[in-house]
Amino acid sequence: MAATPSAAQVLGRVVLVTGKEEFLSERTVVSVREAVRRHDPESEFAESTASDLTLGSLGEMSAPSLFSAIRCVVVRGLENLPDETVDGLVDYCASPAEDVALVLVHGGGQKGVGVLTRLRKLKDTVTEVKSEEIKGWKLPDFVKSEAAAHGARIAPDAAAFLVQAVGADLRSLAAAIDQLVNDYPGEQLTVDRVQRYFGGRGEAKSFAVADAAMAGDAAAALEELRWALDGGTAPVLVTSAMAGSARSIARFLGAGKGMRDADLARELGVPPWKVKQVRTEARAWSEEGIAAAITAVARADADIKGQAHDASYALERLVLTVAGLRAGR
Repeated sequence: MAATPSAAQVLGRVVLVTGKEEFLSERTVVSVREAVRRHDPESEFAESTASDLTLGSLGEMSAPSLFSAIRCVVVRGLENLPDETVDGLVDYCASPAEDVALVLVHGGGQKGVGVLTRLRKLKDTVTEVKSEEIKGWKLPDFVKSEAAAHGARIAPDAAAFLVQAVGADLRSLAAAIDQLVNDYPGEQLTVDRVQRYFGGRGEAKSFAVADAAMAGDAAAALEELRWALDGGTAPVLVTSAMAGSARSIARFLGAGKGMRDADLARELGVPPWKVKQVRTEARAWSEEGIAAAITAVARADADIKGQAHDASYALERLVLTVAGLRAGR
């Protein structure tokens, strides 16, 4: 189904939304409702939970009213549909009312898989839209697709920076892209522009520290660290970023040589664009050196969580240690 379906694609049909990613599921529900409303501004909207659904209540929700024959009906939590209602719902979905757009939302998992199997066989009347969880390494692709949906482009490094700065919540990422494309209409979103808005986020600052330290640039890493701490970045975010960078290099040294970039991205748990960076950084590290770096990160993490009085000193020592391990290669 298209991101913005037409009324012809949803009226007289059933849209089956499956998967655990609630943001994407809700976006599909909204797109169907808007398609119906564009077709008939007087159309009506009804909603129910599957646990409360009976053939009688489905009939009431889908029946024309005095005001409009066009209706959009949403049933959520399909996994909780009562057994006695399954046959009736499947029968309706095999021959849905022409003026009704029915949306069935299943939250993912194995519960209720029987009714999903039956509905999926009704290919002439049921369209499935999957809302699968997006893996961390694919989040920059989600950001790029969001920008494209707005008719904009975002550079790969800018997409990755936005993920680091905002986090993995899809709703927040979508809102960030919406803000950026409205402020830079018709222009490519570069990393400088993204940093201007989101560079103050603690996660972004912590990755800047990690990148400099892993590259062996102690001076730059210390400068980034001071900026991060002065800006209120939590020390634990710095050790988390350092740990992630060190683990990526360790995985590459252990199993990544000779792998294709797409497979390597999945193995390392990083977005595809960052594979080249990890590959380049790994050339300057030995297995012994990266093991020592991981140990240093673990020690610093324990220190800042209560075993040391001065978190700033612990992080400065970590940065110098890691940068020194790399520089000695």
